[in-house]
Amino acid sequence: MRTTSNPVFRNLPKQEGGGYASFGSATAGAAQATQQFGQPQHAPADPWARPTDQRSMTIDDVVTKTGITLGVLAVTALISYVLVHSNVGLALPFVIGGGLIGLVLVLVATFGRKMDNPAIVLAYAVAEGFFLGALSFMFTDITFGGAGGGTLIAQAILGTFGVFFGMLIVYRTGAIRVTPRLTRMIVGALVGVLILALGNLVAGFFIDGGLGLRDGGPLAIIFSLVCIGIAAFSFLMDFDAADQLIRAQAPEKAAWGVAFGLTVTLVWLYVEILRLLTYFQGD
Repeated sequence: MRTTSNPVFRNLPKQEGGGYASFGSATAGAAQATQQFGQPQHAPADPWARPTDQRSMTIDDVVTKTGITLGVLAVTALISYVLVHSNVGLALPFVIGGGLIGLVLVLVATFGRKMDNPAIVLAYAVAEGFFLGALSFMFTDITFGGAGGGTLIAQAILGTFGVFFGMLIVYRTGAIRVTPRLTRMIVGALVGVLILALGNLVAGFFIDGGLGLRDGGPLAIIFSLVCIGIAAFSFLMDFDAADQLIRAQAPEKAAWGVAFGLTVTLVWLYVEILRLLTYFQGD
C-alpha cells in the first residue's frame, strides 16, 4: 500500500491490489474486511476494523464530515478576525495559542491513533480557526504592515479551493498516478521544506531576515511557490488514502480522519497562498 505525505492518513488498513482513481468506490476491499472476523483472538487489533453493527464509510460520509469540519473552522476564523479587528492585542495570542494547540492536536490524533475522534477533529478546527482568523488580519491589515484586507483574504480562499478541486479532478481522471515513487518524492520534499523553514526561523534570531525565505524577496516567492506545489500534490495522496479506506470498508467514523487530514492540508495551503499574495501586494 502507498503511504501519504499527510501524517493523519498514515494508519490505513493494508490491502492487496486495488484500482486507481476510484474515489468513492467501496467494493475492492470486501474480501479483506470479511477475513478480519476470522482472525485468531490473539491477533493485533486493527484500528480501522469495522464492527458488525456499523456500516462502512462512503464518499457521502467524507463529504459531510469534511463540510462540518471546514464549517466550524470558517465560523471560528470569522469570529477570531472580528475580535482581533476590535482589539489588535488579541492577534498574537490567537496566532500563537491557536497554532500550538492545533499542532498538539495533530500529534495526539496521529500518534494516539485518534484520527477518527470527532471531538479532536472539531477541536482542531476551532484552534485553527482562531489561528487563521488572527493570522489573516495580521497579514492584511495596515496595523501590522499589511494591505489588501478582505479582498486579499477572499483571493486566498478562492485560490485554496481552486487548487483543491483542481487536484481532485486530476486524481479522478488519473492524469497523475499516485505511485510509491511519487509518494517518496513528495515526502522528501516535505521534509526538505520543513528543515528549510526551521533553519530560516533559527537564522532569524541572528541575521535580519533569516535565510530570506520569508522576507518577501525573490527567494521568498520561490519558496512559497514550492510549498504551494507540494501541498497541491499532497492532495493526490490524501485522496488516494481516503479511496483506500472506502474500498477497504473502514467504519463510518473513519470519515472524521479523512476530514482531519484534508483540513490539515487545506490550512497549510491557505497560509502559503495568502503569504504569497501579500508579497505581491507589498510590491
